[in-house]
Amino acid sequence: MTTTEPVSPAAVRWRRPGWRDPRLLVGVVLVAASVGLGAWAVGSAGRTVPVLAAVDALVVGRPLTEQSLVVQQVRLSDAEGVYLSGDADLPGDLVVTRAVGPGELVPAAAVSPARDLGLRELAIQVPGPLASTVVPGALVDLWFVPRPSATAPVPAPRRLASGLAVAQVAVPTGALAVGVGATVHVMVPVDDLADVLAALAADGTIEVVSVPAGS
Repeated sequence: MTTTEPVSPAAVRWRRPGWRDPRLLVGVVLVAASVGLGAWAVGSAGRTVPVLAAVDALVVGRPLTEQSLVVQQVRLSDAEGVYLSGDADLPGDLVVTRAVGPGELVPAAAVSPARDLGLRELAIQVPGPLASTVVPGALVDLWFVPRPSATAPVPAPRRLASGLAVAQVAVPTGALAVGVGATVHVMVPVDDLADVLAALAADGTIEVVSVPAGS
């Protein structure tokens, strides 16, 4: 009887990959790309740019001046193109179109050249007490209250303009201030100016009514 010896498979010898091995080249490229991407991400995250912030409250209609601004450093991703740059020269004819609080960054959309504003500052003398919420930067409505007549029904008040920004509040002081009300400077749209001026000249009073926040 003939027996067959089992044949052992040929031993496979491991070979060290050479520098021309495509797998090695792909691995080197992937490692280099990961390192470069990581370094770029870290650098971008830590990079800051100078932008302008308000020192005090910026009131609608008021000119924007260098004295009312301070430069702050913020991350690039949060500020690029959104806020006024601290690197560029500030144009001399900019006015505030949207109220900005103290310490807040100034959005580029919150300022405009004066010629494009479409608002006029008007002083309104208030005959009675003024609400404590009527301060620079607040929003108010203007109402005209006709003077009642002894021979005619009591006329109803009417609203002249709404959502006007308060630019300034002047409260008289001293002995001469007795019986004299405050003067509120409001920014009136040009389209409403004629009606407000006519009411100022009419027989009656103009009341400044505070607009609650969020209304």
